[in-house]
Amino acid sequence: MTDKRVCFDFDVAFSNGGGIQGQDFRLDIDGDDIDDDTLAAYIVRDLRLLMVGSVKILNKTIITERHKRTTAVDEAEPGEGTHKFDLSHVIESGMITYKGLPAPLVCDYISRENSKAHYAEGTSFVIDRLDMVGNTGTYIDSPFHRYADGCDLAGLALDQISGVPAVVVRVAGATNRAVDWTEFAASNVKGKAVLVHTGWDRHWRTDAYFEGHPFLTEKAAIYLRDQGARLVGIDSLNIDDTSDGKRPVHTILLGAGIPIVEHLTGLEKLPVEGLRFSAVPPKVSRMGTFPVRAHAWVDASA
Repeated sequence: MTDKRVCFDFDVAFSNGGGIQGQDFRLDIDGDDIDDDTLAAYIVRDLRLLMVGSVKILNKTIITERHKRTTAVDEAEPGEGTHKFDLSHVIESGMITYKGLPAPLVCDYISRENSKAHYAEGTSFVIDRLDMVGNTGTYIDSPFHRYADGCDLAGLALDQISGVPAVVVRVAGATNRAVDWTEFAASNVKGKAVLVHTGWDRHWRTDAYFEGHPFLTEKAAIYLRDQGARLVGIDSLNIDDTSDGKRPVHTILLGAGIPIVEHLTGLEKLPVEGLRFSAVPPKVSRMGTFPVRAHAWVDASA
């Protein structure tokens, strides 16, 4: 079913004086329309307003747009078991994840043909070789990536990176590249893997992917740290602004022991809550970054 949202202006007057207004406000709706009184009730409830004297709804239109607050209950299909969502890019020989870093080389160390000399008739194997940097494909950053004395890949606790309760924060379509703390204020991020859906993965494997990507602000990183986020992921080139070398988001999050997952994909398929998320790298000592097979699944208890 196609998602419908209502776009409108509103004017709220309080019974004890004063008021607030909103322009081009958007709200998920069920069905193809919503009456003004029901819409007014949503505003009062969602904004937790008290002593409301009146609510005027103006310039109301119904638009076709992906819901922003879809829950696991809305999307789960009973009787089909647990559906897992793959959120990782495929790693291919020669692909560029980040300009200036070498592409991976995927090749045979021992080919199937050469292996025949070591095994019985009709039996062959291939032993593959992969040469790459850790920042390849969809990968996780451990604190060691930023800090020499930080936790490395081998030291990451499984409860930080496997089956973590997750929430998706949708900012796709935003006019500002910088994702500030206010985008996260409506979500409960404490103890959660916070997955930032920017939609930038649509540019993957194109030149556009490397220019003008969305990123988190320093204040957003401070907010997520202070609110107790367990992991932060994004479907963009970098969680930081790459126009300078400061990298405050890496500094703040990794400094607090919060892993970062970059270059996610497919976040548009997820509900915004009721999820669990996994992004588990190999247990490599003295290494800060490595590709992961990031994935999520619906779990109403998350």
